[in-house]
Amino acid sequence: MTNIMRPEIDAIETSGITKVALPYMQDPDVIPLWFGEGDISTPEFIRDAAKAALDRGETYYQNSRGRPDTTRSIKAYLDRIYDIDLNPQRITQPGSSMLAVTIAVQTALGRGDHCVLVTPNWPNIELSCQIAGADISKVRQQVKNGQWHLDIDDVERAIRPTTRLIYVNSPCNPSGWVMPLDQMQRLLQICRDRNIMLLSDEVYHRHVFGVDVAPSFMTLANDDDPVVVVNGMSKAWAMTGWRLGWMVAPTYMVEQMTVFGQAFNTGSPSFTQDGLIAALDNGEEVVEQLRTMYRDNRDIVADALGNHERVEFVYPDGGFYAFPRIRGMNDSLDFVLKLAQTEKVGVAPGYTFGPGNEDHLRIAFACSSDRLREAMKRVVRFIDAMD
Repeated sequence: MTNIMRPEIDAIETSGITKVALPYMQDPDVIPLWFGEGDISTPEFIRDAAKAALDRGETYYQNSRGRPDTTRSIKAYLDRIYDIDLNPQRITQPGSSMLAVTIAVQTALGRGDHCVLVTPNWPNIELSCQIAGADISKVRQQVKNGQWHLDIDDVERAIRPTTRLIYVNSPCNPSGWVMPLDQMQRLLQICRDRNIMLLSDEVYHRHVFGVDVAPSFMTLANDDDPVVVVNGMSKAWAMTGWRLGWMVAPTYMVEQMTVFGQAFNTGSPSFTQDGLIAALDNGEEVVEQLRTMYRDNRDIVADALGNHERVEFVYPDGGFYAFPRIRGMNDSLDFVLKLAQTEKVGVAPGYTFGPGNEDHLRIAFACSSDRLREAMKRVVRFIDAMD
């Protein structure tokens, strides 16, 4: 049989997260800490807004960049938390944050182009770049003095004449690293000087501990700077299944963002956009409640693993993941599959977040505290039983 797929498509494969989750998703005894979501449903007032829109018959096509009132709410929210006056023409709400990432990647990359990914990285960004046909280089954060750290010199050294995109995620999934403002300024200048798209994934912007919001390129980039910031509703308002995100791009990309939205999704469902507006306009209490819960859950994971002789644990500064290194483990996929089978806890294998992470696990600590405590007891028991 002749293979009709492009080589870039033929080469992609399922992420390590899915390889673990799919066999056990329907097992009610497994405590799932593999996906980037918790076990708390979207708050009722957000669901009610969407239901009311459905009852009004809001089931028609909308602007592929988002409804005007949706854009106004996104602008008002970003202006408020970052103390800026954002040009609303830069906002596109095409569907999910993942879709926004894909659009940005497709805008910048084609076959033979080069991109630089800061790792450990969320695996879907790598898939998007592979599908575009790009060559990929990775620059890994390193643990120094008990904290994750990125060397911007390493990023600059990875740049080639064909580099068209640099991807950074802060707060970082999975490490919990938060990029300092001075590093943001330097990376932005590098991209300005070399005309490289800086794709900044900021979906965990409100899950940062000790401050209200993480540093953002939103406060640094001008209207025409080569910066695309992606954000969305999934994490801060417990809206993962809604698939609602947005991107803030240079003004000269407005027409292209409109066309991409039409080609990929034809726009978000209108009634879900009512949920977005309700969350952004009235959801600050939800954001704070979730952040408090995740901070407490971080302590639960740290208490369980922080002093274990076989674990190197780094306190995450943001997000809701721990990314511990397990000494003596050299096959993270085998480890997590056996953990799910024997102890009924689902976590993500480190290898899927880029090279150098084979002896790591990603633990999503967004679930209820009681379930998390039980899960961590089982994880520790499994580590203790290692040969």
